[in-house]
Amino acid sequence: MAVVQWPVELKHGQVGLRPLRAGDGSEWAAARQRNVSWLRPWDATQPPGADDGARTFRAMARDWNRQARYGRMLPFVITYGGAAGAGARSKWPLVGQLTVSGITYGSARWANLGYWVDEQYAGRGIVPTAVAMAADHCWFTLGLHRIEVAIRPENKASLRVVEKLGFRFEGERPRFLHIDGDWRDHRIFALNVEEVGPGLVARLP
Repeated sequence: MAVVQWPVELKHGQVGLRPLRAGDGSEWAAARQRNVSWLRPWDATQPPGADDGARTFRAMARDWNRQARYGRMLPFVITYGGAAGAGARSKWPLVGQLTVSGITYGSARWANLGYWVDEQYAGRGIVPTAVAMAADHCWFTLGLHRIEVAIRPENKASLRVVEKLGFRFEGERPRFLHIDGDWRDHRIFALNVEEVGPGLVARLP
């Protein structure tokens, strides 16, 4: 297994990735509230009979960071320096979230990647940059071989992200994830480290 490196902060231009913190609750909740209708069709939900139990944001953040220290996931928030009044990097606002989950070592060495962005910041190249940074970190620092992204066929904005970065379409998985209250079909996109040359950040404009 690769050496666990957490916390990790990544930056390219005006886009940053930093760990989700227990103190991010109010800013995270405000962003989610502003974007309820924008995000609802793509949000994960609990299937009938699931009993994972409700928990606070602070408990979730602490649990995810604990898992990150064990090398199981990377819970990042996306920050943006191009926002009005952003100031120093430490003050860049939270504009979205990117999570690398299901990290597996051994003979597999793969993970899956998911993300969302505040609607008011969509279309600025923020998410492609965040995905590129996270994927390169997984390949070149953690030593993973494969990064996979699952996207609903109706999610045109998210499909543009993987297409822009050159992810390979591998097919559809019927009723793959429980999203917006039901099991939904997803398209699977992936890249292996041998396919990316110097990395995805190098592909950005």
